[in-house]
Amino acid sequence: MIAFQILGIVLCLVAGPLVLQGQWVAMRSDADSLLRNGAQLIYNLKFNQAHANFTEVIRRYPDNPAGYFLDAMIEFWQIRLDRSARGYDQKFLDKIDQVLTVCERRLEKDPYDVGALFFKGGAIGYRAQFYAQRESYLNAVTDGKTGLDILVQCYQLAPGNHDIMLGTGIFDYFAEAIPERNPILKPLMAFVPSGDKRMGIVRLEAASRKARYANVEAEVVLLQIYYDWEKDYTKAKSLAKSLVDRYPDNSYFLRYYGRSLISAGPMDSAETVWRRLLVQYMDKSFGHDRHLAREALYYVGLCRMIAGDHDWALKYFYKADEASRALDQDPSGFMVKTNLKIGQIYDMQGKRELALRQYDKVLKWENKGGSHEEAQRYKQQPYKR
Repeated sequence: MIAFQILGIVLCLVAGPLVLQGQWVAMRSDADSLLRNGAQLIYNLKFNQAHANFTEVIRRYPDNPAGYFLDAMIEFWQIRLDRSARGYDQKFLDKIDQVLTVCERRLEKDPYDVGALFFKGGAIGYRAQFYAQRESYLNAVTDGKTGLDILVQCYQLAPGNHDIMLGTGIFDYFAEAIPERNPILKPLMAFVPSGDKRMGIVRLEAASRKARYANVEAEVVLLQIYYDWEKDYTKAKSLAKSLVDRYPDNSYFLRYYGRSLISAGPMDSAETVWRRLLVQYMDKSFGHDRHLAREALYYVGLCRMIAGDHDWALKYFYKADEASRALDQDPSGFMVKTNLKIGQIYDMQGKRELALRQYDKVLKWENKGGSHEEAQRYKQQPYKR
């Protein structure tokens, strides 16, 4: 199922971030400013203010899909940040339907209306991302394929536009990266043109620098690529830090910054970030859900372990394990790695029997990132730092 989720996400990302091109010349400066400021407010999690901006654009330009589309992105970011909540789902889908209705009216008059095509593709793409997150994979793939077709059409109409390069860059990168990492998906992607990871990154970097509206989305995708796919933690750290500096209340960016610091260092800075996220969770700040709290507990425990503070590391790891048992239907990677780390600490403390219990526990669960090989190795030879 994970493979289908990845495929659905990638196909929808191809079309997802296509925003606001083609309507610019038809937009007066008043609406343009409201839209751009509203988009910044979304990233800063000031959703009510953003909604007020977009509502005003819709009032002034009811036949333009721009205001409707960005208004739907408010719910999209709420869903992205609060992963367990379902209260935003129907409102998001209703707003996407409204975007599509406005786009279709324009396309009935002019099938080559670039703006309407962009917003239609964007609406379908973000809906596909939503379906993938909700594990409705058939809907995700169907919308993703539709979005891809629209992307191709838009690219043919305006190939040099930097906002379009966000979509084409995503496609170029993932069309090569996905089957490369998951060979089982190659037959499923046979209908997709071949990609080029290097060219994809070039286009995304150009979009991040020069796109009028999609520059931040391009940075978000590059951050995901550098951290999750390229494992270039230095570049990921730099990009995440830039996003955090501009949008300090956005836990999505701060989370990636913390992850990058864990991988690239320094560890004291990593611990500071994860403790900050944990405090914000306890303060009930929006976008700090239980999944984030579990992740923060794990990484603070890891920082304490690396610092040699084993007693406090165990306290954080056991809290992370407790959170995993509340969140997971089946043991997640966090749960598996947490219990493996607990075993390692017990080994370093000379508590061999307790360590062996942890390794046996890990071996009963699904192999996550080589966890079985590690547990078997430490059963044969006690872990030593």
